[in-house]
Amino acid sequence: MAAAEYINLVRGWPSTTLLPTEHLSRAAQKALADPSIAFPGMLYGPDEGYCPLRETLGLWLTSFYRPEKPVSKERITITGGASQNLGCLLQVFTDPAYTRDVLFAAPAYMLAFRIFEDNGFAGKMKAVPEDDDGMDMCALRKVLEESERRTPEQQLSKPSRPYSKYYRHVIYCVPTFSNPSSRSMPLERRIELVKLAREFDALVVSDDVYDFLQWPSDSNIPTGITKALWPRIVDIDRFLDGGAERSGADGFGNATSSGSFSKICGPGIRVGWSEGSAKFAYGVSQAGTSCSGGAPSQLTSTYMNILVKEGTLSTHIFEILQPAYAARYKTLMSAIERYLCPLGVKLPQSRRNVVGGYFLWLTLPNSINADSFAERCQSEARVIVAPGSIFEIPGDSSVKFDHSIRLTFSWVDKDLMVEGVKRISGVLESCLRGEGPIAIRKQDDKDEKPF
Repeated sequence: MAAAEYINLVRGWPSTTLLPTEHLSRAAQKALADPSIAFPGMLYGPDEGYCPLRETLGLWLTSFYRPEKPVSKERITITGGASQNLGCLLQVFTDPAYTRDVLFAAPAYMLAFRIFEDNGFAGKMKAVPEDDDGMDMCALRKVLEESERRTPEQQLSKPSRPYSKYYRHVIYCVPTFSNPSSRSMPLERRIELVKLAREFDALVVSDDVYDFLQWPSDSNIPTGITKALWPRIVDIDRFLDGGAERSGADGFGNATSSGSFSKICGPGIRVGWSEGSAKFAYGVSQAGTSCSGGAPSQLTSTYMNILVKEGTLSTHIFEILQPAYAARYKTLMSAIERYLCPLGVKLPQSRRNVVGGYFLWLTLPNSINADSFAERCQSEARVIVAPGSIFEIPGDSSVKFDHSIRLTFSWVDKDLMVEGVKRISGVLESCLRGEGPIAIRKQDDKDEKPF
């Protein structure tokens, strides 16, 4: 008998069934058929990025986040996505000799670690534990104060440049529907974070890529939430006590928002944006790669400008993505509550009215080691889960996740999610009883899909 197929509950990708290929094809044809769009799109773009998209994004973000004042194009620089932007931010606004450390809300997005290491921060990354409201501010203050006491003052290794500054600390977080914990920071916590960043000359890099993917936790309430739940950290920094222009400030601010179309259109588009004060946004645009090669993703920026400006992307988000991911989330939650919670598995922020993102963070019983459990899930049950250890901060063992796993509901179909949770429960039951490997049934041929 053939083995059952693997079920991948690790991959944090959008489902291929939800990619707006027809809309994108139409936008591409429209852009390429118009020389006034196609020629600028196919040449080197301005350092700040495709100007029409910057203007359109300002209006679009204003409509969704509803800040006290509109988001102007001067606050926005087009990027190649959140990951590419993170590299540029570190190149422009940090100096590994002067910037003392990088602080992460732990557990943290594991693929960001290498970006920091590539920019000279290996051995300088520190964990700040989360509580149920996200990054713990008391713990953050303690880590910052300890860093100030212990780290000797260093001279800059990079040249001083008028378009940038070098921050003493970097704080990296995903404040809304965090990857991996799925927690969200309430308003009061976000305000505290901005105040601490200002006190310690830190730059808060806020990965805001999941904000649009939100829905009510109650299945009886319709989806289609068209307004952000909370103000972004970059907006709080903009308006709190005078923002970047307050007395004694340098105009750069202490927070930046990293946005992307990867989760709401498709990661292959490679278009995102960086938002901050006008002075900060200009600094982002002056990264050497942009000055040399022009704005990243110039051509695909013309496509995205069409989709955003005409409202097609918003319709896709609110009428297609939110309902679809809500259904997937509820399917996975129901399966967890039915098959795993009776075995002692726990979820964070389980009483939220609005949920979202791509992930669920599970805490296993204390007797279960997540690393060996994940290995058994893969080898015995052919279901792939992410153990908590991969989300620990490299070089900092102060915050451990020995009993946690992350599951993803964005990638596989709903029927496979339920099957995957059933398999996980079989492994967990075996572990709790102290038994050896389990055998799983082969799925019916009609259910098999390529991995």
